[in-house]
Amino acid sequence: MNENSLIKNYLAKLANKNPAALNLNDDVFFDKNNKTVISVDTYVEKTHFPSFDNPNLLIKKIIRSSISDLICKGVTPKFYFISGSGNKKSFTKENISKIINSLKSEQKKFSIKLSGGDTVYSQINSFTIISLGFSNKIVERNNAKINDDIYITGELGDSYLGLKYLQKKNFKNNIDKKYFINKFYLPKINSNFSKYLTKFANTSIDISDGLLIDLNKMINNQNVSYEIYYNKIPISNNLKKFLKENSLKKNKFIFNGDDYQILFTAQKSNKTMIHRISRKTNTKITKIGKILSKKKFKFKLLNGDKELKLAKFPGYEHFFT
Repeated sequence: MNENSLIKNYLAKLANKNPAALNLNDDVFFDKNNKTVISVDTYVEKTHFPSFDNPNLLIKKIIRSSISDLICKGVTPKFYFISGSGNKKSFTKENISKIINSLKSEQKKFSIKLSGGDTVYSQINSFTIISLGFSNKIVERNNAKINDDIYITGELGDSYLGLKYLQKKNFKNNIDKKYFINKFYLPKINSNFSKYLTKFANTSIDISDGLLIDLNKMINNQNVSYEIYYNKIPISNNLKKFLKENSLKKNKFIFNGDDYQILFTAQKSNKTMIHRISRKTNTKITKIGKILSKKKFKFKLLNGDKELKLAKFPGYEHFFT
């Protein structure tokens, strides 16, 4: 049983009389009457991050990946709550000082305020973040339209390579190692671009578990399909250089998640507006595919005229049984 099966077959039944829960099939809770948007995320050592060696950077990653759930809905986060579990080895005075300084920095960067939380002794280091914002509209999942263009912000793959370095993976040429590690810890969150998202996006999600698995989540209740153009999926110049030096292909890196870029669909008529806002907010935007009718097409990942097997790029899933 994976995470989606657990939610769909068990937990969703408990929320069927709560419309603000969005059937537990979105990134957030959205109470339209009170204009309240909430997300909850938990991060566990060895599952979401390899170690506690860099607590100052780790806490920044946790905050950014958490508020990303609101930002990909077109909502500006205002408040956050944090609960942490750890022990005397991890929660030393030095580490706590580093965490506090990083929280101050993130609060200033994203204009968010600490509003509560909890601390618990545990042998396993973990954090839970609740993010809160206010809006009378969000970009929900499962609202893609046939012939929508599929877009992503930023670039993919850098974070996953950073994780491989943190996991002590050695490559033939370990170039720009620090750059990639920083991309893992410090994902670029497109908060300025997000402010315009409700003007043109039909549906959206952030890329946390992987491009294809998150795309499938975004349209999982719809009778639509898609085609993705492999050659259009953007990567950084640093990753291009790394791949060339190590004789590797980008498919090993771009489908594994931890990018926290915004994946969204929009009607073709919004193309000019999207590019104008892209320039205005200095946000890289790339069209990587389109939504199709499921009656005529299956899900496709195309590399020129060649169709790649989707099953080779599953992304990350939590399995419980």
